[in-house]
Amino acid sequence: MSENHHPKYKRILLKLSGEALGGADGTGIDPKKAHTIAGRIKDVYGLGVQVAVVIGAGNLWRGTVGMAYGMDRTTADHMGMLATVMNALALRDALERLGVPARVQTAVHINAVAEPYIRLRAIRHLEKGRVVILAGGTGNPYFTTDSAAALRGAEIDAGLIVKATKVDGVYSADPVKDPNAERYGALSFDEVIVRKLGVMDLTAITLCRENHKPIVVLDMWQPGSLVRAVLGEDVGTLIDDGER
Repeated sequence: MSENHHPKYKRILLKLSGEALGGADGTGIDPKKAHTIAGRIKDVYGLGVQVAVVIGAGNLWRGTVGMAYGMDRTTADHMGMLATVMNALALRDALERLGVPARVQTAVHINAVAEPYIRLRAIRHLEKGRVVILAGGTGNPYFTTDSAAALRGAEIDAGLIVKATKVDGVYSADPVKDPNAERYGALSFDEVIVRKLGVMDLTAITLCRENHKPIVVLDMWQPGSLVRAVLGEDVGTLIDDGER
């Protein structure tokens, strides 16, 4: 990076799906994928940006599958929370092998393998130059990891929430199925809600809107996309209050 590249954001929260760590079929934990993601995070970390991460569990467990067989929703969600801890440990290991200090904090207390989530301690880790991976969702059933990302982003006062996906932004329709789908460069929170664009669940979008936390939706696998986002460049789709 050139010395003229100054990050626009001091602290970000990166929301990753569990599938980002999955193998070719999106399941399990692929160490190569973890290494690639860790490298993307290291690029941003190298700019002096404080990075917190919230990760999903879809590669290991989907509660909807259990519920389809009659499983209790709370039990299914608790299993998902535990699966996020496994993903978080894998990502922490990949980061530390690249020389990036990292800590896992979890809303579900598993003291033998991770710290409990404590807001001020998480912020202190960030200030000390450690990546903080926030696992266990919100610690409550019935809430998605998208909602956890919005909540934690507000709690740690992140300047930007990055929703990492496999596509380069938000589209008017599924770009895989509709070649005429339009990619939005920017949207307001209200537009996302009214158009039912499904970027994040309604609780997450509402939390971001109420706390004025902008969201960038981008392709995590596109080299340099995360760096461009923290530099404030035009990448992916920006979702904010809409005051342009």
